[in-house]
Amino acid sequence: MKKLILSLLLTAAMFDVAAAQSTITRDGSAKLIESYRAYIGSDDLYNSKGERLTAPWQIIRQDRANYHAYRRRDRGDQGDSFFSLPTNRAKLEEMLANGNIANDAGNLIVRGNVWVKVDIYGRGDVGEYVDIHVQD
Repeated sequence: MKKLILSLLLTAAMFDVAAAQSTITRDGSAKLIESYRAYIGSDDLYNSKGERLTAPWQIIRQDRANYHAYRRRDRGDQGDSFFSLPTNRAKLEEMLANGNIANDAGNLIVRGNVWVKVDIYGRGDVGEYVDIHVQD
């Protein structure tokens, strides 16, 4: 009987930990720092070595490098000040991991020739996460 009670207590304790972890959400104090809209064209799908990029965050990062560093811009691309800094572009993978992108949006970005809207959230000038949406 003691083993059964101990087993039930351990199971309940593990469930409580799992439930607590599954309800972790982003800190609501992060504010919208900046938004921009960009076209993901063929130049954005390849890195500077000519290698095809395969993850949405890589392509968004390349789009911003093309915009800011290489001045290769698609018609209608909007500027932003946040990703003008290479150090901020380097954080894009982590920021997207903390943010939101729908699977179908990620697949469309990897294929290219789509418009995206990127919302950058954080505190002050420190970015924490991005939300990315494919638009018409």
